[in-house]
Amino acid sequence: MTKLDFPKIHFYDQDFVDIYDKTWAWIEDCWKSGGDKSGIEGKFFSYPESQTVTQADAIFSSFFLVYSNRIFQAHPTLDLFYSRQEANGAIRNAYDIKTGAPVLERENSEGLGMPLFAWVEFNIYHKSGNKKRIKDVLPILCKYTSWIDSTFKKTNGLYKTPLCATGMSNLPRGDAYFAMDFNAMMAINMLYLSALADILNDKETSFIYKRQYFALKTRINSLMWNAADGFYYDINKSEKQVQIKSLAGFWPLLAEIPNGEKAELIIEKLSDPKYFGTSHPFPSLAVSEEDFDENGRGYRGSVYPHLTFMVIKGLERYQRWDLARECAIRHVYYMLDSMSPDGNHHRGNLWEAYMPTKEGPAKWSGKPAFPRAQYLTYDALSTICLTIENIVGLSISLPRKTVDWVIPNMEIMGVENLSLKNNMIKILSNKSGRGWEIQMESEKLYYFTINILNVKERTLPIPSGKCSILIDKL
Repeated sequence: MTKLDFPKIHFYDQDFVDIYDKTWAWIEDCWKSGGDKSGIEGKFFSYPESQTVTQADAIFSSFFLVYSNRIFQAHPTLDLFYSRQEANGAIRNAYDIKTGAPVLERENSEGLGMPLFAWVEFNIYHKSGNKKRIKDVLPILCKYTSWIDSTFKKTNGLYKTPLCATGMSNLPRGDAYFAMDFNAMMAINMLYLSALADILNDKETSFIYKRQYFALKTRINSLMWNAADGFYYDINKSEKQVQIKSLAGFWPLLAEIPNGEKAELIIEKLSDPKYFGTSHPFPSLAVSEEDFDENGRGYRGSVYPHLTFMVIKGLERYQRWDLARECAIRHVYYMLDSMSPDGNHHRGNLWEAYMPTKEGPAKWSGKPAFPRAQYLTYDALSTICLTIENIVGLSISLPRKTVDWVIPNMEIMGVENLSLKNNMIKILSNKSGRGWEIQMESEKLYYFTINILNVKERTLPIPSGKCSILIDKL
């Protein structure tokens, strides 16, 4: 098998394969170098026309760059931020590419970004198996968390932050004081800091963050959960709920905050046309809200690929693989159909945001620069990451030497030339004269778990060389 190339995917709809391949080609344009006086060394990932590099670039790009077979590394953009950590632990949300200076805004004077580095590093570890990196970055992330605690945590145990720090700039929030999404992100941060400490067998650090996680989880459930509506809301300064339904209320799924019963009430709204069940999943603001705009208008209804990614990963936490895959396929179809008005997917652009009820990029009157074309920080999450993990259905862990494959229906699909560190593998389902079979090729032993239609599940050691599994014989 070829070593120096991107993984190849197989899928019954060739348009999915084509946009996957094209995305890798477009990513080349997103690699930049800092200015002569910037102090930014090496290359990093950023939107080609941007004058800054943001935490969103570092965080979200890592989820698809880990699949590049190390042609594009996931860590340099993250390390750019870590190397700029200040003495008090602060890491700012954005840096100027020419000067290397932090970019601070009036409404976000501390330059706070989304606290998701620990989640990212846990994912990178399972795709790279690099334990030494965890040892290097964990002290940085602990210090960063301490800075957020000392600057933004209030006496009720919740975080009061600039609302723009959630990334949802013009989302209508009423008199919200404590943002649901940021507090859930901090719970995610603590959950994965504990998991990173477990990898290092650092029981003390793991316990500290586990305790903080459960304390925050309890506060969110007691103050932000509305049992009558079956949803999580922002709260105001008086700790009264601001009952505006938006995708901010789905971050708790990713943080594993709701129990099974609460999760079902939240997840039901993804299929309800009154709320988030639009034809293109998922609008940033519920259809039922007064400010919902079917043209998108930023976060007043637009479908943002990074938020759809967040919801789908939240569904995975509650084993809703079927709904996650269905929504991922529908989402990518809408991205394809929005590329060109004549339906020619071989030309045209991907977009930063989409309309929720019809094909095409989102619109925002008076903002001609919105949405950005080829905004791969968000788009490649769908065309690469969701395609591999939810549409084809593969989940990989190098430290465990495992590949899990959830197949909801028998189709011709799979992946080849996928690097498991120094092990190139191929997994492909196909129909032969003997029935449906899975053909495999590997250079080293690994363990393969297959789940078919939630009826059959087996874990098998896959030896080096070529082999095949007949589905009917499982």
